[in-house]
Amino acid sequence: MPLVTTEKMFKQAYDGGFAIGAFNVNNMELMQGIVDAAKEENAPLILQISKGAREYANVKYLRALIDCAIEDSGDLPIAMHLDHGDTFEICETCVNDGFTSVMIDASHHPYEENISLTKQVADYAHKNNVVVEAELGQLGGIEEDVVGVSAEDVMNHLTDPDQAADFVKRSCCDSLAVACGTSHGAYKFKSEPKLAFDVIEKIGNLLPGFPLVMHGSSSVPKEFVDLINKYGGNMPNTMGVPEDAISKASKMAVCKVNIDTDLRLALTAKIRQVFSEKPAEFDPRKYLGPGRAAIKEMVQRKLHVLGCAGKADICR
Repeated sequence: MPLVTTEKMFKQAYDGGFAIGAFNVNNMELMQGIVDAAKEENAPLILQISKGAREYANVKYLRALIDCAIEDSGDLPIAMHLDHGDTFEICETCVNDGFTSVMIDASHHPYEENISLTKQVADYAHKNNVVVEAELGQLGGIEEDVVGVSAEDVMNHLTDPDQAADFVKRSCCDSLAVACGTSHGAYKFKSEPKLAFDVIEKIGNLLPGFPLVMHGSSSVPKEFVDLINKYGGNMPNTMGVPEDAISKASKMAVCKVNIDTDLRLALTAKIRQVFSEKPAEFDPRKYLGPGRAAIKEMVQRKLHVLGCAGKADICR
């Protein structure tokens, strides 16, 4: 089926108490692993392209890969989303390039400027039947060009529920990424985080039926970090968001959960393993293939954590 927006996905997710997995894509192996997992689990899917991915792979190549994924996946509902767009111009370009969803991240601007820029993007996107995600509050960690607050300061920059209600009304965004204690990257926390479920609940009560988004939600699986370190890597003190916390948020007003770091870890771990165990190997198919298989297996697990496995039929 053609690309879809997230509108119906989020309606079903909100009503059904689950969340849609939004996975960042940079190359063919990531795309295939993610899509194969969604096909096998019959899950709705959001494929995200960041500013860094556009610069690395060229959006024309990424769009061609997504077109192949659509053809290969049959009637699986798939949305194509811009992750962390930071200007009106990049959002405008992505709308014109056929994205069905764009994020304008103006959370680093003053509140009124965030509203104004988000409203400008929403006005343009809605004329083209494209939905808009915005962000309010500040996450921790680092993801490409997105630099958040320190890990120690994350809980001091949570989204204010009353401000969120005002923001959604005035900006006309279709979903809102909220700061609830999550953090970007693999080095998120020094100890197990405590997410602010009360913030999610309060925003949900003030905005009934409105979909919230969790960024910085990779769980940094220990098995991948251990593999990376075993085979020559150096990733001490990594810690992500526990999967049971992600699952709990998915049963609340959170309808979209972003996952990027875990994909990178899975691919890197398997490549390192092959290079170490077979040092004479030089065929990319022989080390990217195991990486792709690891991505698929990890994504399948995430789809069950989010509760969206088997939900494709109701999201078409």
